[in-house]
Amino acid sequence: MSGRKVLVTGLAGKIGGIIRSNLSSKYFLSGLDLQKVPEFPTTVANLSNLDEILPAFEGIDTVVHLAADPNHQGNWETNLENNIIGTRNVYEAARLSGVNRIVFASSNHALGFYPLRDNPYKQIYEGDFREVRQPVIPLATNLVRPDGYYGVSKAFGESLGSYFHDEYGISVICMRIGWVMEPDDPTFAPSALSLWMSHKDTASLIGCSIDAPESVGFAIVYGMSDNTYGIWDMEQGRKIIGFIPEDNAGTQWAPSKDRSSVMKSGDPQE
Repeated sequence: MSGRKVLVTGLAGKIGGIIRSNLSSKYFLSGLDLQKVPEFPTTVANLSNLDEILPAFEGIDTVVHLAADPNHQGNWETNLENNIIGTRNVYEAARLSGVNRIVFASSNHALGFYPLRDNPYKQIYEGDFREVRQPVIPLATNLVRPDGYYGVSKAFGESLGSYFHDEYGISVICMRIGWVMEPDDPTFAPSALSLWMSHKDTASLIGCSIDAPESVGFAIVYGMSDNTYGIWDMEQGRKIIGFIPEDNAGTQWAPSKDRSSVMKSGDPQE
């Protein structure tokens, strides 16, 4: 165990569960959530209340901020309270408490209109693989084109991270997460073949973000597996934090009666 004290907001959630299963032997983990997490010290509080959440940050080295309303088509009110005010409060609590690094769960939705509107990315999402003109230019980490208020809230969290680094010197690494799913099988949709990040690669990305050199000030990296139909520039993650995904979603998919092949409102991708 490294001895590093890591606070995870949203420890009770899906990605929180991956952290609990894969990283609890490496770090001293604690949680900040709306419910207790068995076997882990947990502060139960709402992120919209700064005073309530402050005690969770005492003595913490790194914060992994996952907690959010995950509905990528959520309305303004829920994004404002949970994903904008809540995220600002996490950053501010980290600053007040002397936290060294924040690892922020951003999202592919921060630039989601590229694959929804523009070829060849749209063709890949829709499974028109034969029509894709090669080579496909990967989408860079400096692009911002939100596809809803959720995407706007994630772009806000990235901008806030840049500000908190420049103004206060806190290291902030933003992970633009693709699609972490349960069950861990992307073969039900063409978009999933591009967006998938396996549970193993998810644990690796978060571990690399926590352990990145102190010299990493502010960075945005993509969180996807090494997918054949990936449309994301993964080089920043390799160069800056050493994230080298190992899994690949493959090239085959088939509709499932239990899972929609079309992204819908409420599909939690992270």
